[in-house]
Amino acid sequence: MRHSRVVNHLGRTSSHRKAMLANMASSLIIHKRITTTTAKAKALRTYVEPLMTKSKEDSTHSRRIVFSYLKDKTAVAELFRDISPKISERPGGYTRILKTGHRIGDNADMCIIELVDYNEAMLGGEAAKAKSARRRRAPKKKEHATADAKAPKAAKAEETTGDAAQE
Repeated sequence: MRHSRVVNHLGRTSSHRKAMLANMASSLIIHKRITTTTAKAKALRTYVEPLMTKSKEDSTHSRRIVFSYLKDKTAVAELFRDISPKISERPGGYTRILKTGHRIGDNADMCIIELVDYNEAMLGGEAAKAKSARRRRAPKKKEHATADAKAPKAAKAEETTGDAAQE
């Protein structure tokens, strides 16, 4: 029986699993969004969210604890400098898992795991509104306008050459 077996071992040894989760967590912190399998994303969420909670208090002790998990200076600096001020008011739930379907090669369930406060499209921020919709037909109208503008110039050029020929 598997009573109280909470950790998903992901078919890996303990050292391999710890190294993989540390690399995935640092990638998530640096890039704010990564694509992975659903099982790995769920394991990563339980790994990275306590670290983000720990980063709310910026002290040497908490930085050392987070560094012992992540083993990446740039990720720790990014977490404490940029991410922790944004999540300071949030009581938890720093990540979001969006399922994207199945991988072609082995039919594994794939998903995107992202930091909640960094998705401008779902937040409805000004960055998403500032981007205007691109229409496919707009350049064609400009081409017709330039062709119409060229036509009178061509007619005037013919008139000027015709006048020179008559003289």
